[in-house]
Amino acid sequence: MAGVLPGGRGLGVLRGWEAGAAVAVGTSGSSGEPKVVLLSAAALVASAEATHDRLGGPGSWLLALPTTHIAGLQVLVRSVVSGREPCLMDLAPGFRATGFAAAARPLLSRPGPHYTALVPTQLARLVAADGPGLAAVREFDAVLIGGAAAPPSLLDRARQAGVRVVTTYGMSETSGGCVYDGVPLDGVRVRIAADHRIELAGPVLALGYQHGDPFGEWFRTGDLGRVADDGRLEVLGRADDVIISGGENVSPTEVERVLAAVPGVREVCVVGVPDPEWGQAVAAVVVPDPDAPPEVDVMEAAVRDAVGRSATPSVIAFAPELPVRGPGKVDRRAVARSFE
Repeated sequence: MAGVLPGGRGLGVLRGWEAGAAVAVGTSGSSGEPKVVLLSAAALVASAEATHDRLGGPGSWLLALPTTHIAGLQVLVRSVVSGREPCLMDLAPGFRATGFAAAARPLLSRPGPHYTALVPTQLARLVAADGPGLAAVREFDAVLIGGAAAPPSLLDRARQAGVRVVTTYGMSETSGGCVYDGVPLDGVRVRIAADHRIELAGPVLALGYQHGDPFGEWFRTGDLGRVADDGRLEVLGRADDVIISGGENVSPTEVERVLAAVPGVREVCVVGVPDPEWGQAVAAVVVPDPDAPPEVDVMEAAVRDAVGRSATPSVIAFAPELPVRGPGKVDRRAVARSFE
């Protein structure tokens, strides 16, 4: 089995149920200490086959994510299952639109279909660049977007630009994305617990955490969700990201969606920061369009009208880009520290 984790740490000896693992993947640690997820070959293959069934058949994949994370690893698994060699993007200099275009060129010259997987930050940079990177990503038959919540405004801009975006929801514990555009992949089951936590089951589920107990039939996530009127899963954000300000619960994801829809906002992250009067205050970091930056009072009014006064940011800061970690997720802890 694969016994090397990010940073080169070894797995050691696996015992009992752990011996059925084919791959060990380190989690990002977004909700505490990172864990080691043990995945069987059957779960990885089930995920890859279900993905191809949903997208329209096996194809060629462009790897634009680190393979130390499940999203990048699954690109390789899907390539093995499809029997086609993937093309690799050099991520050493960081994700750049021109680098994406160069890596996509040889893949797009092959017979299709053509697929890739990105995080929202990468998609935002391709759309904002409006150059060869955007031209290249338009040619893919499907572009999976996952790893973090993508603002609806970003998805709208990408689709209007001709990008065939497919939103995904999942995590290392589910072999990567297992709900596409709000609909579970074949064999995957979703339910919402009484406390609004999302719970998942199916053949894509991991064996368990190393040095922990094996998973049961259902995996309880750290995310809040609901089922929309059309039957699709709507992810509301992480339970531990909820901001409690003056006794009111504020969803950062909901505030981010409103701010991201304001003209001139390219990216945004909302966090809670300590406040002596309210316990926590809502704070936002916005990456503006340099040619037409948004007005602070317009953003405040948009949140106040859509979500309520308690959710209106007490402070809005501008930055050229958001700090990221892992495969490109926004580093909320770094954003919160920036207000200290």
